[in-house]
Amino acid sequence: MKTLATLLYPPQCLNCDVYIDAEHGLCPTCWAQTDFIIDHPCDLCGRPLMGEAREGDLCDDCLVVPRAWSKGRAVMQYAGVGRSLVLSFKHGDRTDLAPVLGDWVAKSAAQLITKETLIAPVPLHWLRLLRRRYNQSLLLSHEVSKRTGASHVCNLLTRTRRTRSLDGLNAQARREVVKNAIEITPKHRASIRGRSVVLIDDVLTTGATLDVCASACLDAGASRVDVVVLARVASER
Repeated sequence: MKTLATLLYPPQCLNCDVYIDAEHGLCPTCWAQTDFIIDHPCDLCGRPLMGEAREGDLCDDCLVVPRAWSKGRAVMQYAGVGRSLVLSFKHGDRTDLAPVLGDWVAKSAAQLITKETLIAPVPLHWLRLLRRRYNQSLLLSHEVSKRTGASHVCNLLTRTRRTRSLDGLNAQARREVVKNAIEITPKHRASIRGRSVVLIDDVLTTGATLDVCASACLDAGASRVDVVVLARVASER
């Protein structure tokens, strides 16, 4: 039956719909245009670095901008096919992409996860969630938990107020917009104490939102916070 289904509905590229040999993949052209971050990432934000790799290397931004979290990883750069996949997933109702994209995120997160780790998504305000109908970061974090076996707390964090879109804002403006906008959900305050947390988001631009999330976790007693994102914007400026 599976062979018959494959004949009737051959697998297609996740990005361009070209027919391919295997399910849930990219065609050779789209794969070549996806900037996966594999070697020598910044230890705090996952941005790819030039030169000889050394453990703990940081990019120029992370050398000057304090981060509340301990380590950060990103699957790919927010450009080319990577950007197209993120936009389709986030704004194009392509929730069918969650298992594949979540698997990529899980592989990037694996080294940061222990048996004590809590996996949590960056939250949406309920009004934005009502309009969008799903939180793409929650879909990713669910897949990460499923693949790694780590505990998943889908509502660890809450947006206490609605904020404007961060698109087009610089780093300082983004920090001002999200300041004090995210808190630990009261019922989870006890469970986070002494635990490590891995925060999952779709895109890291300046890190302002993730910084607020990480600070909220640390203030509630988390032992450490790491972040893993699907895509990393090339420059914060």
